[in-house]
Amino acid sequence: MSAKQELPIVVDVEASGFGTGSYPIEVGVAFADGESYCSLIKPEPEWVHWNEAAQSLHGITREQLFEHGRGIDVVARQLNGFLNGKTVYSDAWGNDMVWISLLFHHAGLMQTFTVDALPKLLSEEQKSIWSRTKLQVIDEYGFNRHRASSDARILQMTYLQTLAALD
Repeated sequence: MSAKQELPIVVDVEASGFGTGSYPIEVGVAFADGESYCSLIKPEPEWVHWNEAAQSLHGITREQLFEHGRGIDVVARQLNGFLNGKTVYSDAWGNDMVWISLLFHHAGLMQTFTVDALPKLLSEEQKSIWSRTKLQVIDEYGFNRHRASSDARILQMTYLQTLAALD
């Protein structure tokens, strides 16, 4: 099996903050074939929670969401179209699953893919070198933005590099 065939589909969600009242503001997917998807999400009228610390981390302003974000129904339909019947993986499963579920709930659509925890795919050996390898991937590929699609690609490449290191 080639390395590309072994790559899991990885999803990452940036949010307005953490905890009660937070909501998804950007979703990124790194597909197994090397392609990616990313979209800002326009907040619903009742989505008002905003955390300045989260904004300083991801660099997305609320104004950018209203100017460049897609509606929740559009994003939910696109995700279902790309991911229908598939399992996608997240390193922050507890948070990302909640935010994706919130997106689909407010869009009034059934989610047709599964989100699972990326660590489930990792051997103990991969877990032991994960953090170090992730830093190397960020440095090697020049990922310097904390954004959803970049973060998804970093995770996917880290997975691949940890596999290669153990061969």
